[in-house]
Amino acid sequence: MTRIIRLFAAAALAASLSATLATAQDSGQPWQRHSIDDSARGADGVRLADANGDGLLDIATGWEEAGLIRLYLNPGAKQAKEAWPRVTVGNIKSPEDAVLVDVDGDGALDVVSCCEGNTRSVFVHWAPGDKSRLLDEPRWTTAAFPALAAQQMAMYCLPLQIDGQHGIDLVIGSKGQAAKIGWLRAPANSRDLAAWTYHPLCDAGWIMSLVADDLDGDGDQDLVASDRKGKNAGCLWLENPGAGAAQVQPWTRHPIGPGGEVMFLHYADWDGDGLRDLLVPIFSKQLFWHRRQPGRPVAFQTGELPYPAAIGKGKGVRAADIDLDGKLDLVISTENFEGTSGLVWLSADRSAGSLKWQTHEIGGLAGPRGMKLDDLQTIDLDADGDLDVLTTEERTGWGVVWFENPAR
Repeated sequence: MTRIIRLFAAAALAASLSATLATAQDSGQPWQRHSIDDSARGADGVRLADANGDGLLDIATGWEEAGLIRLYLNPGAKQAKEAWPRVTVGNIKSPEDAVLVDVDGDGALDVVSCCEGNTRSVFVHWAPGDKSRLLDEPRWTTAAFPALAAQQMAMYCLPLQIDGQHGIDLVIGSKGQAAKIGWLRAPANSRDLAAWTYHPLCDAGWIMSLVADDLDGDGDQDLVASDRKGKNAGCLWLENPGAGAAQVQPWTRHPIGPGGEVMFLHYADWDGDGLRDLLVPIFSKQLFWHRRQPGRPVAFQTGELPYPAAIGKGKGVRAADIDLDGKLDLVISTENFEGTSGLVWLSADRSAGSLKWQTHEIGGLAGPRGMKLDDLQTIDLDADGDLDVLTTEERTGWGVVWFENPAR
């Protein structure tokens, strides 16, 4: 059950504070931008994991136009502002997503990539077993999963143990004709790619995000997704039917909120009530908050959070304490923002018995024509105690970049 309401602040504040969607624009200085890699074109998202076991989060990125899958090893805070050590783990056309995951259970994180265009496949890039040789490109090998070779325009991969057997399984979201959310089931020998089987869960239009969580509290992992296109466009969750034969059949699809061209979602407890909500920008310059309701059945209330007028079309969002005041702020990435801002953060002024939002610059007011930012991460890369912003720019040369938070 979903109903539309106006919700603008955390639940504890909403009863006592009036709120407005209007935002005041702050023309403050953009944050300093640091390039991790600007040597190619088409950087398309960042996925984080510790590949070499040094306790620091490394990055996997697919470069769509360049046809590259790259791994970046985090050099630590002292060198984070320089280009990061990198290796090209595979050369494939039209990659859209790349994620670090130990596919074969040997203790080394491989990379799984999803490809659209005419490639329409999912690949595994096998890592060398010796973590000290991760930057040795010839030691990486690439192979396609036959069950999805040339089948779908694959857009996103979520590693997830679904059936409790063998190794990690892979949930795949795709777009376009015959698009699905489905999963690749790991066999006893995960190295035998021909033995992986594919099981569609529901039809889709254009999957942007996939997240796992036990929404209904029955002990298994359900799926949360944002589906950008098609007759069922919007956010949704898929109900895991539990162990057994039912898991390889379609799962029950539950819509979350109204339809619309939803982009990358952030699944987080926005209002501090202990339940995870969905924050998702709409390409038409809106920002929805699907607030999880307590109790059963699973239900959400939907409201709008502020969306500044002078920025591009929404792409990604993160809830994070940017200014270190102990309260969550919003970070928004966009595309199609020539002459406006492409990356901002919003703070809430709760003084004088009202709630007003202030927009602050991160990326700068006027980027080159055609800029396209992607989903984003908030992470303290320079170890100074505040959260920086990590993202990619696909079209004009920024590549894989992070912006240094000046809060400290």
